[in-house]
Amino acid sequence: MPPLFLRLFQRSLLSILDVIGLSIAYWLAFLFRFEFDIPSSALDLVFINWPYVVATQYLALSIMGVPRMSWRYMTMRDTVRIALAIALSTAVLGLLRIALPLLVGHRLVYIPFGVIAMNCVLAFLALVASRALVRLRGEAIDRERRKPGNATQFNALLIGAGEAGVIVAREIQNRPDLGLKPVGFLDDDRRKIGTSIGGLQVLGTTNDIKEIAEQKRAKRALITIANATGHQIRRITEQCRDAGLETKIIPGIYEIVGDKVNLSRIREVAIEDLLGREPVILDEDIVGSTIRSRVVLITGAGGSIGSELCRQVCRFGPERLILVERYENALFEIHRELTQAFPQVPIEPRIGDVCDEERMLQVFEASKPHVVFHAAAHKHVPMMEWNPGEAVKNNIGGTRVIADLSDRTGVERFVLVSTDKAVNPSSVMGATKRVAEIYLQALSERSSTRFVTVRFGNVLGSAGSVIPIFREQIAKGGPVTVTHPDMTRYFMTIPEASQLVMQAGAMGDGGEIFILDMGSPVKIVDLARDLITLSGLRPDEDIEIRFSGVRPGEKLVEELHADAEHADKTKHPKVFIGRIKPHNWDIVSSAVDVTLDLAQGTDPELIRKALGELVPEFRAVRPSRSSLKTTDRTTDTLPALPAPEITATN
Repeated sequence: MPPLFLRLFQRSLLSILDVIGLSIAYWLAFLFRFEFDIPSSALDLVFINWPYVVATQYLALSIMGVPRMSWRYMTMRDTVRIALAIALSTAVLGLLRIALPLLVGHRLVYIPFGVIAMNCVLAFLALVASRALVRLRGEAIDRERRKPGNATQFNALLIGAGEAGVIVAREIQNRPDLGLKPVGFLDDDRRKIGTSIGGLQVLGTTNDIKEIAEQKRAKRALITIANATGHQIRRITEQCRDAGLETKIIPGIYEIVGDKVNLSRIREVAIEDLLGREPVILDEDIVGSTIRSRVVLITGAGGSIGSELCRQVCRFGPERLILVERYENALFEIHRELTQAFPQVPIEPRIGDVCDEERMLQVFEASKPHVVFHAAAHKHVPMMEWNPGEAVKNNIGGTRVIADLSDRTGVERFVLVSTDKAVNPSSVMGATKRVAEIYLQALSERSSTRFVTVRFGNVLGSAGSVIPIFREQIAKGGPVTVTHPDMTRYFMTIPEASQLVMQAGAMGDGGEIFILDMGSPVKIVDLARDLITLSGLRPDEDIEIRFSGVRPGEKLVEELHADAEHADKTKHPKVFIGRIKPHNWDIVSSAVDVTLDLAQGTDPELIRKALGELVPEFRAVRPSRSSLKTTDRTTDTLPALPAPEITATN
């Protein structure tokens, strides 16, 4: 049978069932009105009015779009629309009841008001009940189909008896293949205790987890609190661990749409959940206007931030996306992922080093980008202390190459991904990123390209960051090494950082340094304890935490902006701005030339001295002298940079 004919047949059949239901409701209304003994004098009245009553009701249903609704997936919203349609038809029938006898003057158009009222209720019940039966039957079939053979069903406690928890409970009950059998809710709102929500009883508060878990023989707990704070998740996770429960969470349940939640996203509680950061809400109009139908080029496209920028940019429909990456494997992986996820976006992978000016010129001339996100950089602080020349070549030289080409080829926007380590830097990495910021600000004064910098702290889970290192140490049984008990850092997730980079880049007019709201700083030792706890172990008992000492170039506390930068709010609540009056272009350009020349040599002390001339606030902390070989090589004198004048802007 052709699909079109089948759909028409099914829709016609459902319409016939609706007409039958409305007819039954009409006849029952008359039967109730006359106590199941309709007098013969009233039968003519029943038969004559039957067609126009049912026709009026079905017309109202059609106006409200009820016949197009799926019976199998009826929701509360559908029920409300049915109620509105029946109410509309009842109002029409009531008006006709008053008007027709006056106009026609015949008793056969006379419908008792009692019949109209009862018909309203019965018609609503008939329509809703028929659809509910179809939905229940469909769910029963789905449960039977999904039921695993002899798989074990684990009793599960649902923590959070709010709207999200009810939706999750209903979906779990319809998914026996998940191996979870919900036995009740836990909620800290004591007013809910003892009540039944969605067919499950609220058994107690989270303080009663251990006792209730033993009573119900629960083996697992599922956190179903929408927008739970990091403190809440941390406390609940610890309580569940003490109760011997395997704890899982459904991330992003604030994104529930249409009373549905994606249960495939059930996972272990992650460190990101414990931070409890609110989701980023982009101003999609502003971001979309700068990316949609534009050619976008991203350097460092295979890195943690670069690859996520690629994913986010593709969402806004660029004309083309150019991926620049020097590591072949990383470029291959992100290109393959993007072409599968966004087949509608033309994506061009380009292998190349941002320090290779000739190759970058080829890429720019061939692609003619409108927007450039420069995420390529050396980022590991201790590694750059041992290799300061490479930090200068990549972070300063690479930025200069890409920025100069952007200016020369007429790029509309250039966004530099910077770091909080550029503020009062104590490391070579931080100092080189600060020089890159200074260079862009000076260049922006003489260019039509809008050069902006976006500065933020650490991102969770990026390659080589503290989280993967801690996980590896925990997997080996410890110890987990933390440099200092008081060391703190700002953290955000990779998607959040990437989205805010795009937001800030779209807002910039040129020359600004945008600073992202990183929330509250987190102690690294607390992060280590949380990861150990999430692994089902006890800090200092099962896994030792050992303090190894601050490494070269590291600060105990990072800063997102210098006091003189006067970071002010922007239109976006998570993006701040501080404008530093640019340095003189000729002085900056000359100083950068000298620093890059020094980077070709082998004397790290001369490189640090050059960085100190460019960034007077740079407080160099050197690695062990025994590992650094210096020479008596002389160098050109660096031009002195004047102290920056600071202005603030909104």
